[in-house]
Amino acid sequence: MAVFLGIDVGTQSVKLVAYDADRRGIVKTCHYALNLISRDDGSREQLACWWLTAIRSCFDELDRNIKSRVKAIGVSGQQHGFVPMDQNGQVLAPVKLWCDTSTVDECNEITQAIGGTEELISIAGNPILPGYTASKVRWLKKHKPDAYAEMATILLPHDYINYYLTGELFMEYGDASGTGWLNIHTRQWSSEILVAMDNERDLKECLPSLVPPDEAKKISKSVAEEFGLSYDTIVSPGGGDNMMTAIGTGNVMEGCLTMSLGTSGTIFACSDKPAIDPKGDFAAFCSSTGGWLPLLCTMNCTVATETVRNLMNLELTQIESLLDNTRTGADGIVTLPFYNGERTPDLPHGKGCIMGLDLQNTTVENLFRSAMEGATYALRYGFEAFERADLSFNSICVTGGGAASTGWRQMIADVFQLPVTTLQQQEGGALGAALQSLWVYRTGQGHGERISDIVAEHLRVEDSLTYEPNPRASADYNEYYQTYLNHLDAISPIYAGGKNE
Repeated sequence: MAVFLGIDVGTQSVKLVAYDADRRGIVKTCHYALNLISRDDGSREQLACWWLTAIRSCFDELDRNIKSRVKAIGVSGQQHGFVPMDQNGQVLAPVKLWCDTSTVDECNEITQAIGGTEELISIAGNPILPGYTASKVRWLKKHKPDAYAEMATILLPHDYINYYLTGELFMEYGDASGTGWLNIHTRQWSSEILVAMDNERDLKECLPSLVPPDEAKKISKSVAEEFGLSYDTIVSPGGGDNMMTAIGTGNVMEGCLTMSLGTSGTIFACSDKPAIDPKGDFAAFCSSTGGWLPLLCTMNCTVATETVRNLMNLELTQIESLLDNTRTGADGIVTLPFYNGERTPDLPHGKGCIMGLDLQNTTVENLFRSAMEGATYALRYGFEAFERADLSFNSICVTGGGAASTGWRQMIADVFQLPVTTLQQQEGGALGAALQSLWVYRTGQGHGERISDIVAEHLRVEDSLTYEPNPRASADYNEYYQTYLNHLDAISPIYAGGKNE
């Protein structure tokens, strides 16, 4: 009756799931809400100590019987965050998050120092975008030089939790590839990019060792005692939230596309070789299972729908009836939902735009549908980059908070013209982290299973929640999507140069 824990440190909350591998079910789920520090300059930050408080609270909710059966823990964490630590392991500054867009200047400086975007992609497979960790490190040097001078270690959010659990400093390839300075071909740090970030300091001295995805670490004695766990409990390498969601949605073999409808919108796939977009429209990441994870992220997914819902004082229970009372295309209203700025397309200074309003179509229902359609079109914009890279898919597995909407699931099937599936277990990154820890535990026991074996054994599609594309709606959406692109072309020059008035 072994239990495997998955901890997901997200933007809005920390989640813990306890997964019983013998019963193939989650026996406990715990949540702890997180605050977000936001400023007008695009800063989005959290304090690392908030995460530890949240994790302790979640462990307090686990009863003694569950704790006594825990064999392994896996950690999923929001990608790209920057945790600077001194030589004593103390965090030196608030953690700048994936959605922080205050480092546009630093991105440009690194890009220019390396010789341009094409050179960055040639060296490491990725451009340096505002959300990536590389620009945050340079930002700290410029804006908080005292903290930068004390910095001895650079960690990502999930690395910091691993450090807390084990007392060891390490990174794994998947999350590390989201820093911007990992060469995804060689899985080694790029000296050229590190020099472009700071040509006065050897940043390699601040980087922890890289470990493969199946390497186990022992939990520290102090943490085991604090949480009432066995000293033999192991901690798997874990990974970024997208890498863990890939495991938690069964995306460990080619042909499946995972779409996560959360604060951000992401689509990602499994590849047996590096998948790189010469234009840099999607990220060329490593996976946390030994392969590669081409991924595209939009910064405004449920942000778009929640903004309208809160503005109109709508209850979640009203959403499906609202969609039922509207038509595809929202009667001509087009929403470009760039409330947080945007990464795809690359408009970090972008703003939300609602266009096509008239006296007949301006209704609550149409405004909400248009927000949902805009978030979906933004993901299709990125999906076309996948197609340019010769990636092909037979289905889309949706996850995240937005996936609870039946209307949104059908919209995705129609817009992408692919069947949409959901899983019986809807815990995404937290479940993926638990399953990775199960894989690492069994590897240590000499079972020799592949991660795909684990996924096949423990994940099940919910057949009643499979949605097929409607040919007529798909044809309509092809037309409306072109209208979306026309509006995008029109507003892009306004925001591309940093003008956000």
